[in-house]
Amino acid sequence: MTLFQMEVLVAVANIGNFTRAGEEIGLSQSGVSHTIGSLEKELGISLFVRNRTGVTLTAAGEEIVSSARVILAHSSRIKEIASQSSGLLHTTIRIGSFPSATEHLVLPLIRELGSLHPHLETRLFEGTYPEIKEWIRTGVIDVGFHVLPEEGLDGMTLMQDPLTAVVSAQHPLAKEGTVTFEQLAQEPFIMPMAGCELLLHQEFGRRQLKPQIKYEVVDNATILAMVEAGIGVTVVPTLTLPPTLPQVKAIELSPPVYRQIGLVVRSLHECSPSILAFLREAERFFSTFTSK
Repeated sequence: MTLFQMEVLVAVANIGNFTRAGEEIGLSQSGVSHTIGSLEKELGISLFVRNRTGVTLTAAGEEIVSSARVILAHSSRIKEIASQSSGLLHTTIRIGSFPSATEHLVLPLIRELGSLHPHLETRLFEGTYPEIKEWIRTGVIDVGFHVLPEEGLDGMTLMQDPLTAVVSAQHPLAKEGTVTFEQLAQEPFIMPMAGCELLLHQEFGRRQLKPQIKYEVVDNATILAMVEAGIGVTVVPTLTLPPTLPQVKAIELSPPVYRQIGLVVRSLHECSPSILAFLREAERFFSTFTSK
C-alpha cells in the first residue's frame, strides 16, 4: 500500500465519483479505477459499491478511509518537519491583522520572511479585533496580530505600543510635557472605538475616574480632525498616529500606558511545525525590529 493509493482512495471517498476525483487530483478516470482496483486486490476486499450515480464506501472501506486520512495527515506533518529543519517554510501562512499593525508590523515582517524563505507564501486578512478572533476560532486564518491578553486564545507578545494623548495645538494642555488621566478626565473626551477603548476604560477605572465621553468614533482620521477643531481630547495608540500630524499635539502619558501587541493562535499545542516556525521567526524579527 502506498501513499499515492491512499491519496486516491481519500479523494474518491470525499467526492463519490471516480471521474470527478480524477479531475481533482490530476488523474484520468481509468487511472483512478486502476489504482483503486489494485488496492482492493492487495487488501482482498471491496472498498466501494459501484452504481450508476457514483460510488459509496463499504463498511470496511469507511474504516480504511478513516485510517488513511490519519496517515496522510501524519505524512504532511513529516514533510513540514523536514521543511522546517532545512530552514525553508514550504507552506502558506494565513495572517490576520488590524490596520495599524498591518502597516507598521505585518508588512515589514512579510518582507523580511520573503527574503529569508522564498518558498513561504503569505495571505493577509485585515479586520477588527473581534473579527480576527473569530477567524482564528473558525480556521479562516492560521495566526493573527492582536492585543494581548485575549481570552480563549494562546498568544505571544511581540511589542509594547504606548498610548498617546492628543489635544488641539491651541489647547492649554499642549504646553505640557506629559499629561495624566486625571487631567484628561476634566476635558471633553473623544473615545476611540477601534479596540483600545477597553484599555482606556480600565485605566480610567483603575484611578476611579469617569471620563467626560462626548463622542465615540472608530475612524482615526476623524478623531484627529475633531481634536484639531477643539471638540475634545483623546488618547490613541502611538502606531495609529500618521507621520505628519494636523494642528494637534501628541503628548506622552504619565505614567505611561501600553497596549501589548502580539500573535495569537487557537492553541500552541495544536500548531503545525510551519506555524511554530513562523512564530519563532516573528519573535526573532521583532526582538531586533523594536530595538532599532
